[in-house]
Amino acid sequence: MSNVYSLAAVPKNLWSSLAQASRSEDALINQIEKLESENLVLQGRLQQMVALRAENTRLRALLNSAPRERSDLMATEIVGVAPNPNRQIVTINQGENVQVFIGQPLVDADGVLGQVVEVANNSAYVLLITDPTHSLPVQSVRSSVRGVAEGTGAMDRLQIKYLATTTDIEVGDILVTSGLGGRFPMGYPVASVTSVERQDGERFATVWAEPLAQMSKARYTLLVFPEDSAPARARSAP
Repeated sequence: MSNVYSLAAVPKNLWSSLAQASRSEDALINQIEKLESENLVLQGRLQQMVALRAENTRLRALLNSAPRERSDLMATEIVGVAPNPNRQIVTINQGENVQVFIGQPLVDADGVLGQVVEVANNSAYVLLITDPTHSLPVQSVRSSVRGVAEGTGAMDRLQIKYLATTTDIEVGDILVTSGLGGRFPMGYPVASVTSVERQDGERFATVWAEPLAQMSKARYTLLVFPEDSAPARARSAP
C-alpha cells in the first residue's frame, strides 16, 4: 500500500523539485546578474585608478622638473582651450588673485608651453609657443648658437629664424631659452631640431624644430615667476 502512496506522490514531489530547481535557477541568474553588475562597477573603478595613476605620474614628473633650489614656480592647471582654430591659446586656473601677470612664462615637465597674454581674477589666457604670432629667443645647448623660435600654427613644429647657412646647427640639437629679452628665464628646454636645410645662394638656413613640451596633451603646468619675487602661494606649492 505504501508503494501506491509513493507512486501517487511522485508527480507532486517531481513538481516540487522542479519548482525548487526553477527558483534556484532564478536565484542563480539573479546572482549572476548582480555579480556581472558589480564586476562592471569594479572595472569602471579600475579604469579610474589607471587614469589616476597616470595623472599621479604626470604630476611627479612635473614637480621633478622644477629646480629644487628655486621658489619661483607655481603649479597650475589648463582648464580650457580657445575655440578659435586660428589661435593657440589655453586657459589656466590661476590669475590676478595669485599675482599672475602678462608675459609670464608657462612650462610643463618637458619644456616651455607659452606665455600669459591676458589675466582675469581667477584665470589667465596663455599663448602657446606654436601660435604663428609667437616668437621666442633660443640657444643651442651643444654649440651655444642663438636664434629665434617662431610658431608655425602646427603643434609639432617651430621654425628657427635668422640662422646663417654657415651656422653650427645640427639635427638633434636641443634648444633652450636664451634669456635674451628678459621675458623667459635662461635654460628652459624649448625644442629639438628636426631639419636643417641649406640652399646655395641663400643667406639663412631653413631650420625646423619640434617642441619638447606636450603642447596638445599637457594638463598640469607651472607658472614661472621672476626669481625672489614669487607670491606666498608659489613658495608654499609642493
